[in-house]
Amino acid sequence: MLLIYTPKITNRLGYTLNVVFQNVLKKEFSLTTDTATFKKHEGAKLCYGPERKDKEAVWVKSANLLFETNIAEQELRPFQEEGEARLFPTYGKESDLSFDPFAASFYMLSRYEEYLPHKTDEHGRFMAQESLAYKEGFLRSAVVDRWATRVKEAIKKHYPDEEFENRKFEFEQTVDIDAAYCYKNKGLGRTLMGVARDIVKEHEAGSLKERIRVLMRKEEDPFDTFDYILSFKRSHREMRLIFFVLLGDYGVYDKPISYHNNDFQELLKHLCDHAKMGVHPSYNAMTEPHLVDIEMNRLSEILHRRIVRSRFHFLRLRFPDSYRSLVKAGIRHDYTMGYADTPGYRAGTATPYPFYDLSRDEEKQLTIHPFVLMDTTLQQYMQLKPAEAIRVIEASIDEARTVGSTFSCIWHNQHLCDKEGWKGWREVYERMIEYGIG
Repeated sequence: MLLIYTPKITNRLGYTLNVVFQNVLKKEFSLTTDTATFKKHEGAKLCYGPERKDKEAVWVKSANLLFETNIAEQELRPFQEEGEARLFPTYGKESDLSFDPFAASFYMLSRYEEYLPHKTDEHGRFMAQESLAYKEGFLRSAVVDRWATRVKEAIKKHYPDEEFENRKFEFEQTVDIDAAYCYKNKGLGRTLMGVARDIVKEHEAGSLKERIRVLMRKEEDPFDTFDYILSFKRSHREMRLIFFVLLGDYGVYDKPISYHNNDFQELLKHLCDHAKMGVHPSYNAMTEPHLVDIEMNRLSEILHRRIVRSRFHFLRLRFPDSYRSLVKAGIRHDYTMGYADTPGYRAGTATPYPFYDLSRDEEKQLTIHPFVLMDTTLQQYMQLKPAEAIRVIEASIDEARTVGSTFSCIWHNQHLCDKEGWKGWREVYERMIEYGIG
C-alpha cells in the first residue's frame, strides 16, 4: 500500500488525497505525520510537504493551499508543460513534479474561484468566461484526471512494480424533462392561450393544425420522444440513463406539466421502470431552497420511492448555498456541475466526487456528477450546425476516453422532436451514442 507523509493532516488535504487516489486513480493509501514510520516503510511512499523527508520517496513540494483554512486570492501562476495546464509551480529541480497537483486539484474541485468575488449572468450563474480554465484555455481538458496521471507516473518511476487499477471510460446520458408535452395535458387555460398564439403567429412552431391533430389524438405530441430515447437504452444496456423532472409551479422560467396530471404521472412511472429518476429543482429553487424539498416530495409521491438525484433548472448553481440545500433535503447525487454556454470541465473533471463546503471547511454527503456538454449549448449558445456539433461531441468523448473518465451529457426530450430549429439533431444524438458506446 502507498504510504503518504505530510507534516500536517487537514480536512482539505485528506479530502483531496481521497479524491485523487480513490476516486480517480483507484489506489488505496495510508497517511502519516510520523517521519520515523515513513522512513521505515518498505513499500511505495510519497512525501507531500515543503521539504523532502526521505530521499528514496517521491516528493511533491507543497503549496500552502491545503494547509490553510481561510478563503483568499491564490497565487496560481498557471503555466503550460508538455501541452497541459499546470497550477502552483514548485520551482527548483528537487521536487518530482514541477507543480503541486493536489493544491491544483483542490482549487478546481472545490470551485474555489466561485467563492471569490465574480460576475454572474442574467440568471445569477457563474459564467464560464470568469473561470480560470476558460481564461487559460484548458476548459475542455480533464485536468484533474490528467494531473492525477502525472502523480501516478511519478510513483511508477520510483516504484516500477507498484500497481494501479486501469480506469474504464463510461458513457452517461441524462435527459431534462422541462416540458413533457408540447400540446397535451396542459389544462384548459394554457391550451386556450396556446391556440391564441397559434392564430396570431401561425408561421412559428406552434402550429394550430398540429395542435388540433395532437389534441384529437390523430398525431403524437412532438415533445413525446420518450420511447425513442428508451429505445437506445434497450439496445445499449451498458448506457447509464437518468431523467430529471421539473415539478415546480408554473412561472416565467418554469412551464412544466402539472404534477397532478394523471397522464404525466403514468409517464414518469413508465420511465422509472427503465431508467433512474431525479428531481429538476425549479428556477427559483436557487434563491428559495425550501422549494427543493417541496418538488422532491412531489416526485417521491408519484414514484413511491426516495429521490436522491437532482439537477437545478437553468443550471442555476450558487456556492455553497445550492449544495447545502440539497444536503439538507436528503439529495445524495447532483448533476448540475457544468456550464450552459460552453462545453467543458467546470470542475476540471467529469469523475464523480464529493462536495467540499469551502466556507465550513468540510466534506459533505453529496456526490457531484459533472457533465461535459448540453444540447442547448451546442445549438443555441454556440449556434452550431448538426455536423459541427458532432465534431465537438466526438472531441469531448475522446478526451474522456483518454483519461478513462465519464462522458456525461444533457439532452431535452423536446429537442429530439426533429422539427423546426431542431431538424437534424436526432442524427447528432444517434451519432453521439454510436461514437460513445460503439
